[in-house]
Amino acid sequence: MNQTKTDPIVHQPPFPKNYADEFLVLDHGKGTEVWDKAGNRYLDFTGGIAVNALGHGRKDLAQIARKQMEKLTHVSNLYTTQPALDLASKLVGTGNFAAVHFGNSGTEANEAALKYARVYALRTKGEGHHKFLSFTGAFHGRTFGSLSLTFTDKYQKPYSPLVPGCEVAPYNDVKSLSRLDATFAAVLIEPLQGEGGLDKISPAFAQALQETCRKHDILIIADEIQGGYGRTGTFFAWQQLGLTPDIVTLAKPMAGGLPLSATLIPAKVNDLVHVGDHGTTFGGGPVTTAVANKVFDIITDPAFLAKVANRGRQFERLLKGLKKEFPFASEVKGLGLLRGLRLKHDPQKKTLINDVVTACQAHGLLVLRAGTDVLRFAPPLTVTKKELDEALAILRKVLAGLAKEF
Repeated sequence: MNQTKTDPIVHQPPFPKNYADEFLVLDHGKGTEVWDKAGNRYLDFTGGIAVNALGHGRKDLAQIARKQMEKLTHVSNLYTTQPALDLASKLVGTGNFAAVHFGNSGTEANEAALKYARVYALRTKGEGHHKFLSFTGAFHGRTFGSLSLTFTDKYQKPYSPLVPGCEVAPYNDVKSLSRLDATFAAVLIEPLQGEGGLDKISPAFAQALQETCRKHDILIIADEIQGGYGRTGTFFAWQQLGLTPDIVTLAKPMAGGLPLSATLIPAKVNDLVHVGDHGTTFGGGPVTTAVANKVFDIITDPAFLAKVANRGRQFERLLKGLKKEFPFASEVKGLGLLRGLRLKHDPQKKTLINDVVTACQAHGLLVLRAGTDVLRFAPPLTVTKKELDEALAILRKVLAGLAKEF
């Protein structure tokens, strides 16, 4: 590891080579702001990849975690605690759900959903009704089941062969749904895609998907890991997009930065589940669920969601203004406070988006990429209008400086 006391970048850290060979070392944060170890300030519009919904440095969440750790830190899934029971009851109340399986990460939530779907199909339709369908542009996770439904070569190829029975169709292509029949257990879909480029499900596709799946008793699993939990101005993104799923998966923002996920299942699935069909050691622990109860209460407040929706509209207007200034900015994407700006992509200049991300960081703005040509923004849901304006001023400066590259 190579680093000096004043250098905020660590070079060749002792991490696996599947990560970058250098990292910005962050030290502390407050709200939307973070500072590196050298004292440089940044606006964090990555939100820990849509995790830090309530921002950094929350003393209220820290106090809840500390208080719970002084009582119980871990009990396993052989027992439960009141925070887990309280949170499960709240989550069940968000829709037509009967039970919640807690996990630790988004990919675990999707793995659980796939397992429940196969249990349901086996015990209602019998053997041979086990297939899954997902869509182009999807990102569902990196464990084998979730990865098998994330049809991107760079993610899948090193680990083939993957789980059999997994198929892919074009996102928002109604005709592609004709392949669905009773041999499918479930369809896994992001109502608002994250990693893949911030496309959202169309009303026509949502309707066709629901009609087809109901006809063949195929479960619809909505992956709301990045787009859910208030990020779009409603608790679930699918509430705005005409989709009514059977199973919903949640994770990233649930516990204010601590690892927690949830798989919400309806009664018709839960009634067929047997003891021992699935489990977890750490999922739904007392500390993460204690913090998550507070996060849930804040985010589900109607006034808070209305403010997120309003801030999202403000963000959209600012990005559309930027699009008018730069001809190579071709499209504003996303919903609420999960937004994207598509830049015209030259396949011969594969580092162009990376150059923008790097230049933004150098000017004090942390942003993400999505797909090959979309800048992705996932600031805390508590972001202010002043911070939006500052972020867009930095982005404008960066794009102006790189204009000759496009």
